[in-house]
Amino acid sequence: QRKVDAIDRAKPKAKQEGAMQAGARKYPVPPFPKQHHPKPGEEWAIDPAPLYDAPFWQGSGKLAGKVALITGGDSGIGRAVAVLFAREGADVAIVYLSEDRDAMTTKAAVEAEGRRCITLRGDVTKRAFCRKAVEQTVKALGRLDVLVNNAAFQVHSADFADLTEQHFDTTLKTNLYGYFHMAQEAVPHMKPGSAIVNTGSVTGIEGSKDLIDYSMTKGGIHAFTRALSGNLIGRGIRVNAVAPGPVWTPLNP
Repeated sequence: QRKVDAIDRAKPKAKQEGAMQAGARKYPVPPFPKQHHPKPGEEWAIDPAPLYDAPFWQGSGKLAGKVALITGGDSGIGRAVAVLFAREGADVAIVYLSEDRDAMTTKAAVEAEGRRCITLRGDVTKRAFCRKAVEQTVKALGRLDVLVNNAAFQVHSADFADLTEQHFDTTLKTNLYGYFHMAQEAVPHMKPGSAIVNTGSVTGIEGSKDLIDYSMTKGGIHAFTRALSGNLIGRGIRVNAVAPGPVWTPLNP
């Protein structure tokens, strides 16, 4: 990321008339080095480094004056969301499990966009922490307009017989209980026009033979999104989900 940023800065800048959706950028290509990161993975250790800051994206104030709380905001998709939300004008709170170095990098990236960022270290499987995270966000940043449920646990298991009870329990508690707890604690603080965005997955639609438990939870997230959107429509709170395919993040093996 740093190397690519340096190259981008060295290039002459042409006059831009308006915001661009994306810019031409050279992405890493195979072969990649063999590597495996113990869970929870850390973005700083990934080689090649993921691209997250979309330097050609010009914000247009879509989220000016808003506050977003993003779980799993220290790395991967969560970090990219945090940075681009900040570029659109939002102050950001990021929840993370234990990856302090990654969280500080995300905080610095958000602040480089001229926005405020607080970091909240804890476990979304615990309701008490989720309540505390929401309360601290509102206290520090003044409000809560957007909840991004993004924190997840994923470990490949090629043999169904090797999927242990502990592994299964951790996946469900993180990917389902975490989303449920965060949403239930956030809603009382959200005004009409607020939004909840849940990170689903293509595995929740198509399944994955090596990610049986993960696929189950992502399918559950899609159903949760549809059900909760109907439940909260009367309060003026939108609930949507995104279902990405594979992304180069610490979640991957």
